Amino acid sequence: MKDEQEKAVALKYERGKDPAPKVTAKGRGAVAERILALAKENNIPIRQDKTLLDALYKLDINEEIPEELYRAIAEVLAFVYRINRLKTAG
Repeated sequence: MKDEQEKAVALKYERGKDPAPKVTAKGRGAVAERILALAKENNIPIRQDKTLLDALYKLDINEEIPEELYRAIAEVLAFVYRINRLKTAG
């Protein structure tokens, strides 16, 4: 049976403080919808990448991302930093 419920994963990373990003929330269905709604309410950028989502979803809450995902997460962080720069410049 194919899983049709929407999934979401939230990450937290503080440059200079955290050694690597951590999974801070994850869920499917109503929980995923709530994670996305909170992100939107707090102007947190949302990135859709099913392959990365599937890999992150396997991690536990408060688990740091593994080294094999560093490159993909670096791309996400670069995306977030670009969005934030545009917001502060505009």
